[in-house]
Amino acid sequence: MTAVDNLWYLASEARQEAEQVYHRLADEHEDYVEFQTTRTVSRDRFRTVAERIEAQGLPYGAHTLAYRPSGELLLVKQEAIDTWVLPGGEVEPDESVREGARRELGEEAGIDVTYDGLGILGEVRFLSDGHEAWGVLPVFEGEADSTDLEVRDPDDEITEARWFEELPENARDRAVLQEWRSDRFGE
Repeated sequence: MTAVDNLWYLASEARQEAEQVYHRLADEHEDYVEFQTTRTVSRDRFRTVAERIEAQGLPYGAHTLAYRPSGELLLVKQEAIDTWVLPGGEVEPDESVREGARRELGEEAGIDVTYDGLGILGEVRFLSDGHEAWGVLPVFEGEADSTDLEVRDPDDEITEARWFEELPENARDRAVLQEWRSDRFGE
């Protein structure tokens, strides 16, 4: 079998896993914002994300949309790309998706939340060399149990955590976050 055939097979397996994870999350939760995005990536990057998706359905792991009752949202700074993002990351094999989101939140911002459910359910499509795969991006929502932030990221990817009343211009998926905030807080 050629490399192209192997990549096609990997993409097919990844799509099947993503389908199962997406439907499981959609069936377990209500009232979440949905979005889709497409990224064209290199062949090596495609293989990496397809392998992650095949393993868990998740190319980027699970994330948490932590908020204060006032509507302020927690974002963390990924200095390497100069972007504010939601805390989150890869889910360990022995964790549920939400457990992974909670652990990542603790590492990247030093807080916990009382989860309300799923706030955003994303579908991320990847294209490369005529191949296509997609994965699920689950973002759980929850009210912060405390607001004192402390970055303890073992990967050293996150350099700062901050509450935002107004989302910064360099916030990843800003439009989706604003849609969620509007739905949640009527803004």
